[in-house]
Amino acid sequence: MGFWCAISRSNFVIKLKSWEYWPFGIVQFPAIIYYCWLALRARSFIFFSASNPGIPMGGMFGESKFDILKKIPSQYVPVTALAGFPSSTEDVLNILRENKLDFPVIFKPDLGERGYMVKKIHCVQDIENYLKHIKIGFVIQELINLPMEFGVFYTRFPDEECGRITSVTMKEMLHVTGDGKSTLRDLILNKDRAKLQWNTLEKLYFDKLDCVLKSGEVFELISIGNHCLGTKFIDGNNLINDRLSQTFDRISKQIPGFYFGRFDLRCASLEDLYSGNVKIVELNGCGAEPAHVYDPGYPFFQAVRTFCMHWRNIFKIASQNNRNGIPYASTAEAWQYYKTFKASQRPA
Repeated sequence: MGFWCAISRSNFVIKLKSWEYWPFGIVQFPAIIYYCWLALRARSFIFFSASNPGIPMGGMFGESKFDILKKIPSQYVPVTALAGFPSSTEDVLNILRENKLDFPVIFKPDLGERGYMVKKIHCVQDIENYLKHIKIGFVIQELINLPMEFGVFYTRFPDEECGRITSVTMKEMLHVTGDGKSTLRDLILNKDRAKLQWNTLEKLYFDKLDCVLKSGEVFELISIGNHCLGTKFIDGNNLINDRLSQTFDRISKQIPGFYFGRFDLRCASLEDLYSGNVKIVELNGCGAEPAHVYDPGYPFFQAVRTFCMHWRNIFKIASQNNRNGIPYASTAEAWQYYKTFKASQRPA
């Protein structure tokens, strides 16, 4: 590989060319300025806490994933349990038995974001390794193998009867496709999205890196649908229609104190999505993003406008709830939640 080719294939240049990989502070800076203006109008920098009265801090940070899932009608949720901290391997195995869960399962921190410590657990050894690193209680969840994964963003203003879907994100898991000649190592390093995950993939597939995939063979590298783990987010707003909005309006109104947030779910088909035959693996409140903007072809300045509209909706919902008697959280309350949340994100 020549010098200029090596430069163009460096992780720095790959990230520089695609704004979806830019640091959070740069991407969100215009929206942060807009948030400050909205906070002045609300006379509270914690106004977002009133956007979802049924979720602590409105779901911006520090909320329990397990507690939120318990609010959703059970037919929409995979089998889910909570393991406290500290837990032993035997404690976890007992939870699996009590909930009739078999390997593989998904473990994820009860407080967490952006895929931090989300792992597919295949065996007892995986449990032991996970327990060495997790520092807080964690969710144990049935693995849902349905083929389609979406992020569906719901918005309802308290003074209006019906809500609507404002964003749909389709998720394409990180994968490579064989050509009958290249090794798995070569396929990973020649695909930008996979190359950025090399440090993880090298360890995960250390015994398969020299294998040659058959022509057309698809090899899924990571099966957890998080952008930071290499999942490709695809703008699915073309799927939004009245039927989809009505379906998720019906589901959302069964969740106490919920007006605004993103359902991360799996389903078997588009028809199942529209009919509500879905499994919701996570529900994120006002801290969730309209993730369709991270589509590789989505224009940066259009994304900025979307982020600002996102904050405008939070402000409008929170203001209406506040007029209806829902107080904004105090700065002291928010600071305590934030400290607990950030402590949970630090590596062990």
